[in-house]
Amino acid sequence: MNVLYLIIFFLLGLFMGSFLTVVGLRCPKHENFISNRSYCDECKHTLSFLDMIPIVSYIMLKGKCRYCKKKIDPLSTYMELFTGILFALSYAIFGISYELLIALGIVSLLSIISVSDISYYIIPDEVLVFFTAYFLIILTLSSGVMATLVNVLSGFIMLCIMYTIMLLGNFLFKKESLGGGDIKLMFVIGLVLSPLPSLLVIFFGSLIALPISFIILVRKQTKLIPFGPFLIIAFLCIYLTRIDTNMILSLLRF
Repeated sequence: MNVLYLIIFFLLGLFMGSFLTVVGLRCPKHENFISNRSYCDECKHTLSFLDMIPIVSYIMLKGKCRYCKKKIDPLSTYMELFTGILFALSYAIFGISYELLIALGIVSLLSIISVSDISYYIIPDEVLVFFTAYFLIILTLSSGVMATLVNVLSGFIMLCIMYTIMLLGNFLFKKESLGGGDIKLMFVIGLVLSPLPSLLVIFFGSLIALPISFIILVRKQTKLIPFGPFLIIAFLCIYLTRIDTNMILSLLRF
């Protein structure tokens, strides 16, 4: 493992984490996150480059806006560190490869959805469309057109399965049990993974969500639980650990 590359990917993740947080916050509100400058949420003052250096700016400014001295939401700082660590981990596992590009895409998707779904209970369609196209390009380059078409079929299978789960949940609980974004997200997950590992994503995502959802219900007194981040966390864990269909079948036969 090249330590220099590890550091580079960590630093790249820090800056990407900052950008992806902005995407997650602005995209659901249909704000321009490409050309519009970043600003303080409190005083709306445009931020300079020195105000936006990942982690360093937050520490140097002691968690307060340089202009209005109001406390800065630490969300962006947490996401920067989180994304930096996961970018470095992805490189450590896959090295320079097509698999690394897919892993970085999953981490980026996780960063955006974690922000948007937790903040607004929305998984933007634009984000899902972008990453669908991204994964299709990488899969086509790495595996060829025919193999990618099989992946697309896998995505549709998982979309149908998730839609069926939603209908069953709606029937049992007499209310909306899953959002449309969660169903579309399963298409993206099925696109990268085959159906059997994708089913594991639903299972593990539900296991991860259960205790955290209970805490949220108790503390926030709300029944709205964003499921998207839990699905992506499970998705990333399964991809990073290289769990595939053959491994699952061999365990089942055992």
